[in-house]
Amino acid sequence: MNKTLIEKNKENAKNALAEAKERKKQKVLIMRAKEKNGPKGLEPTRFGDWERKGITYDF
Repeated sequence: MNKTLIEKNKENAKNALAEAKERKKQKVLIMRAKEKNGPKGLEPTRFGDWERKGITYDF
């Protein structure tokens, strides 16, 4: 059965939207990844000081 050009375009558009949604989902997962060996507690760049092994650095 031959599909019309409109039907093909609709199918291609649905596929493209599904692919874009999947790419965005992967991007969000990467952005939400937990930081390894990062500071414990509050974010030091927002709350003033940075502490490593008992030494505090002031920004």
